[in-house]
Amino acid sequence: MGKVIRLTINGQEQEITVEPRQTLLETIRDGFGLTGAKEGCGNGNCGSCTVLLDGRAVNSCLVFAVEADGRDITTIEGLRQGEELHPLQQAFLAEGAAQCGFCTPGVILAAKAFLDSNPKPTEAQVRQAIAGNLCRCTGYDKIVRAVLRAAAA
Repeated sequence: MGKVIRLTINGQEQEITVEPRQTLLETIRDGFGLTGAKEGCGNGNCGSCTVLLDGRAVNSCLVFAVEADGRDITTIEGLRQGEELHPLQQAFLAEGAAQCGFCTPGVILAAKAFLDSNPKPTEAQVRQAIAGNLCRCTGYDKIVRAVLRAAAA
């Protein structure tokens, strides 16, 4: 038995019918076709499914879609302004911080939420802020440099 929810996703008001146990991640990917958020672990440990919920970074695999009713969601697809990449996206390109790309959307969104509250971070603060996002390719140094570059911009 589905429930109709209304949410704003990447600035656009949307309405969708969801099942009570359906996750926000499933809704974003299957309901709206926004595939930037990935399911890595399904239990909130890897951060690949990170999206912004009312500006706060959350693991969308742990949030039920019904909990997002009436709320604002930003996915990686919503960061770009027209043809212009977000400064974090530009910095990740410049620093080579996106290797396989699987974790990248979640890391960028976690970094965005962090920089929104701390625009002049230290390296240690950046490392702490992205600690919930696992990456097996970069060793984190390039990611940290990219976040610091975006903060400087």
